[in-house]
Amino acid sequence: MAPKKKTKSDAKKKAELRRLQREEERMRREQEEAKIQAEQEEAARLEKERLEQEKMAKLVAKALEKREAELAEINSLEQKFLSAEQWKIDYRAHAKWEHYLNCDENPDPTVLREINTFMSLWREDQNKNIKLVMEKGEQVLNLIEKLQFLLLDASSNQITEKEIVQYQESILELQNLLHEKYNEATEHLLKKACMYEDSETGNMHAVIKDKNVTFCIWVNLKKEVRFKSHVFYDAHHGFDLPESLAVSSVAVRILHTHYDHVSPLWLQCQSVPKLEVLDSKELTQDSKDDVEESGEEGNKVNEDPSMPEEPSMPAEENTCGRRKSVVSFQENISSIADVNETGEEAEKETEILDISSLSLVEEPLMQEETSEKEEPKPDENIVDLQQFVPVGGVYHIDALQVPRQVKQIKDWSMVEVRDVGLEAYPYPPEEAEDATHPPIEITLRLSDKVMYFATPVIARWDPEGQQWRTDDISSIIYETKEKRITFKMGAFYTIALLQDAHINMPYQGWELQPTGTDEALLIVTTVFAVIQIQIKGNQCMLSSVVVEEKQVLSHLTGKWTSPLNLREVLKRAGVNIFPGECSYTYLSLNKKAPIAEAKAYQQMALLASAFAFGRSKWNLEAGQEQVVFKVSEHLKAESVKDKDWSLYLFNGQKAQKLKITESSETFSEEIEEDSEFHSTIYHMLKDFSSKEAIDKVETASFLFIDAVYQLLLATRVLTYS
Repeated sequence: MAPKKKTKSDAKKKAELRRLQREEERMRREQEEAKIQAEQEEAARLEKERLEQEKMAKLVAKALEKREAELAEINSLEQKFLSAEQWKIDYRAHAKWEHYLNCDENPDPTVLREINTFMSLWREDQNKNIKLVMEKGEQVLNLIEKLQFLLLDASSNQITEKEIVQYQESILELQNLLHEKYNEATEHLLKKACMYEDSETGNMHAVIKDKNVTFCIWVNLKKEVRFKSHVFYDAHHGFDLPESLAVSSVAVRILHTHYDHVSPLWLQCQSVPKLEVLDSKELTQDSKDDVEESGEEGNKVNEDPSMPEEPSMPAEENTCGRRKSVVSFQENISSIADVNETGEEAEKETEILDISSLSLVEEPLMQEETSEKEEPKPDENIVDLQQFVPVGGVYHIDALQVPRQVKQIKDWSMVEVRDVGLEAYPYPPEEAEDATHPPIEITLRLSDKVMYFATPVIARWDPEGQQWRTDDISSIIYETKEKRITFKMGAFYTIALLQDAHINMPYQGWELQPTGTDEALLIVTTVFAVIQIQIKGNQCMLSSVVVEEKQVLSHLTGKWTSPLNLREVLKRAGVNIFPGECSYTYLSLNKKAPIAEAKAYQQMALLASAFAFGRSKWNLEAGQEQVVFKVSEHLKAESVKDKDWSLYLFNGQKAQKLKITESSETFSEEIEEDSEFHSTIYHMLKDFSSKEAIDKVETASFLFIDAVYQLLLATRVLTYS
C-alpha cells in the first residue's frame, strides 16, 4: 500500500511550530539580556546612590564644622537690625524733645494733658466758618496720623497697654470732635442759606473743598418739584430726590471726607501681621537636626517634626472673619534688645536672631471651627472688612432740616437761637411699616487720586451694628471711563466704596535690585499694575504705578517717606500690595512656614546692597517648609540678564544652590555641582561672589537694611506671589 502524501496543512503546522520555537528562544534571550541589563543598572544605581550619600555625608559634615563660625558671623551682621531699632527710639525721643523746646501751637498728641487742652479749646471756639473748620481739620488729621503711626510702629516693649488705650481713645475723640465741628459749621451755614440764594433756581447750593474734604450743600428754599435734582458741578456729585422731598424744607449735604473715620479703629490702625518662629535655642537645635537629616535622606524634602506650629489665638481674639480686638500691633525686632544675655546663655541665644517682629497669619483653631458650625448663618449683607476695604474715603449723605433763616433788619441780622444742633430730616417718614417710598438716586464722581480696578462695592454704614452693609442699595451703574457711579438707596446713609483687599494678589512677579550705595528698587507686578518703589537710606519713594501701560497716581510719586507711611498711602489709593493677617484665607496660595519666610526676608535685606533677588516659579513647587528665589550679584546699574540668575533654596536653617534653572522642565532639589550646604543665605552666596560684593554687604547702612526689611515684611513676596 503506497504511503500517504503530506498535505499542505501539515507543512504549515510544522513551519508554524518552528517559528514559535524560534520566537520562544528569542524571547528567552531577550529576557536574559534584560535581566543582565537590569542587574547592571541596579548595580550602577546603587553605586551612584552610595557615591551620592558619601558626597552628601561629607557636605553635611563640612557644614556642621562651619556652622558655629557662620552663625557667629551672621549674628554680627544681624546686630544692624538692633541698631536700626535703637535709632528709631532715639529719633522719636529727639523729636519729642525738639517739640517741647519749640513750644509751638501744635500739641503733643501722646501727652494726655496737651491733647485734652487742645480739644477743650476748640470745643469752646464759637467760630463756625466752614473754611476755618477745614483748616483746623488738617491739624487734627495730622495729630491722628501721629498717634496711628505710633500704634503701628512702636513695638510692645516701647509702648505700654495703658498708652495704647490712651492713644486709641484720643484718636476716637479727635475724630468725633472733627465731625461735630463740620456739623456745627453746616448748621451755621444753613441758617444763612437765603443770603446765598441762586438767581436761577431760588435755592442755595455751594461746594467748598480742600485736599482732605469736599463739602457739598444744597438747600431747598423754593420747594418746587422741577428742582428735585441737582448736580454740584465743582465736585460732579449729584442727586435726584423723590417729589415729597422736593416740596419740603430740606437740605442735602454730601460731605466727602477723603479719609475714613467711620470704619472700626482696628481697620484704620492695621499693622503688619506677625511671623512668629521658634525660640533661638530650639531653632539652633532644629537646624542641626535638619542638616544631619539632609545627609541621611539625600535630596528628599526635609520634614522636621519639630517645626513650630502656627500660633493660635483665644476665640475672643481671633481676627480672621470676626475681628473683635480693637487693633493688633507689630512685635518688632527690638524685643530681643531687652533680653539680658550673659555667659553661655547669650552664646546660645545669639546663634540665630529672634525674629519676633515678623508676621504669621494664624490658622483658625479646631474648636473655633466647631463653634462656628453651631452659629447661625451670617448675614450676607454685612461686609467682611478682612476681604473688602473702603477706598477713596467716606461720603456722608444727609437730609437735613432747614432752620429758620436769618432776617436782615437795617444793620441788624436776626437769627433764631436753638440749642438742638443739626437736625436730620426723616426719610422715609415714620408711617405704616408696609408703606413704600421712592428711593433717592445718588451720583458720585470718583476721585482721580484713587484706583478702582473693578466695579466698587457700595456699602452703607450701620451705626447700631457698627458695620458696613450692602442692603437697601440698588440700581448700581458704574461708568468706568467717566469714573462715575450712580445708585439708589432707600434712605440717607453714610456711604463707602469698597474694593477687594486682595485684588492685586497673588503677585505675578517681584524683583529687588540694588541701584547704588544704600539704594535699591523693589518692583511688584500684579494682574493690574506694576508698582516700583525706590529705597534710599531709611526712606522709600513710590517711583511709578503703571496700569495698562499708563502711569497713574502721579500725585503720590516722587515723595520720600517712611516704608510704613508709604504702605498706608498706597492702601488708601486702592493699590494694596500688603497682605493682612487673614489674607491667606481669601487666596489660593502655598503659605510658607514662618521660619523659612522670616529668616529669608531678614537675610535678603542684609544682602540687598550688592545682590538682586527675584521671584522663581519653583517657589510654588518647593512646599511650605522652604522657599526658592532667584539671586544674582548686582553691582552695576543695568538690569539683570536671564542667564545671570541662579536659584537658591532656603528653609530658615539650611541654604543650598540648586542645579535647576527657571527653564527646567521639573522641580528638583538636587544641589549644584561643586557647591556646599550653608547655614545662611549670606554664606551660601559668599561662595560664588566677588570680594567687592561682600565688602558692600558688610558696610551697608543699618537704616537701609531695615527699610528693605520693612518692605519685604509688608509685601510678603515669598508667600503672596
